Amino acid sequence: MLVKIGGNFLGKIAYDWNPNIFRAFQINCPIIAVTATNGKTMTNNAIGHVFQTAGKKIISNQEGNNMETGILSTLLKNCSLTGKIKADYLIFEVDEGYVPVIFKDLKLDTLIVLDFFRDQLDRNGEVESLILRIQEFLKTYTGNLILNNDDPNVARLGQANPDNHNVYYFSVDKYDYATTDMKEAGEGKFCPFCNTRIEYEYYQYSHIGKFKCPNCNYGDNEIYQLATNIDLKNKTFTIDHTTYQIKFNSIYNIYNFVAVVTCSRLYELDIQIIQKALSTFVLNNGRLEDLTIQNIPTIINLAKNPTGANVSLRILNEDEREKELLFVLNDNLADGRDVSWIWDINFEELNQVTRIITSGTRAYDMAIRIKTAGYPIEKIEPYLDLHEAVENFYKTPTKKYVIANYTSLQPTRNEILRLNKN
Repeated sequence: MLVKIGGNFLGKIAYDWNPNIFRAFQINCPIIAVTATNGKTMTNNAIGHVFQTAGKKIISNQEGNNMETGILSTLLKNCSLTGKIKADYLIFEVDEGYVPVIFKDLKLDTLIVLDFFRDQLDRNGEVESLILRIQEFLKTYTGNLILNNDDPNVARLGQANPDNHNVYYFSVDKYDYATTDMKEAGEGKFCPFCNTRIEYEYYQYSHIGKFKCPNCNYGDNEIYQLATNIDLKNKTFTIDHTTYQIKFNSIYNIYNFVAVVTCSRLYELDIQIIQKALSTFVLNNGRLEDLTIQNIPTIINLAKNPTGANVSLRILNEDEREKELLFVLNDNLADGRDVSWIWDINFEELNQVTRIITSGTRAYDMAIRIKTAGYPIEKIEPYLDLHEAVENFYKTPTKKYVIANYTSLQPTRNEILRLNKN
């Protein structure tokens, strides 16, 4: 059984009334939290799907709302008058900046950290400030800590508390499109312990890859779950001689699902149940969603920072067929007003992209960025009006890729889906 609750209005009222309200809940089941810059919604929902498939009662914020008010709303809508929560597991995605806020008063059983990238600089500041806040919280944390060993910004957290013996690292073996040089903007180039420049055997994407400090061996950790035989064409990967079939074909999502397997195995769920759950899991909310619009194959994905955008472009470039791109960029408050991050998007290497349409409040900024990357100006069409952009996008039968940032994602998706109703 899965209980999905969205919204944060109730939580905002309650939190403004009493910032210590989390202490009032009676929770007698494990709390699992997923945090990251990218991938926490996908991973959180997939964990919930696996546990639901295993017959567990789950309470989760699967519609998002991952700050204190959203999680508080979820708890309030699922508790008795005395604050008692009845569930087998609480599974939450949590905004990176709010982990210390929420779990100072709630007992966290397992924390999963996927990655850290620059994101919404005007709200979050530099990524190092986020890492340090979580690191401070982890200094006294002794619960399960599941970390992506291929992100140097994440792996360092395993040493935050030397007395915590419940640290589990996961890793993904080299895939076909890995490179020996960093192709996109990345963070964490220097060892956080001895300041020596980190050396990479390969990069999967951005700064994610197999790394080690040549001076102090930072990064050389015991791996709890290692994914091998990465096959994006057939959408499979292997862990401990078990092959998992998924419905997604990006290295970015392989990491998310390896984190899901790691968490599921930590709670001793049956491997066959995990296999079955992952083979059926989809996330139809614009996160790598595969659609057919007026008989035209369409893939739509969220990108709210340069890494997310570059991952989307990797998926596009790994598709050898001719395709067109719609990129929608807003600068609303929830997006962050600062859109300078678009200059870290790797538009210089586009494969078989025959036309690009831009839209959103910053449609012309995006068009200029793409033009300066050397893409032919006559193939760029900016439209401030989203409806007009989508209408013109689908005037050709070419395969479509859509990238949209936070507040533009659902309006763009709705405009696209509307075409099938006409």
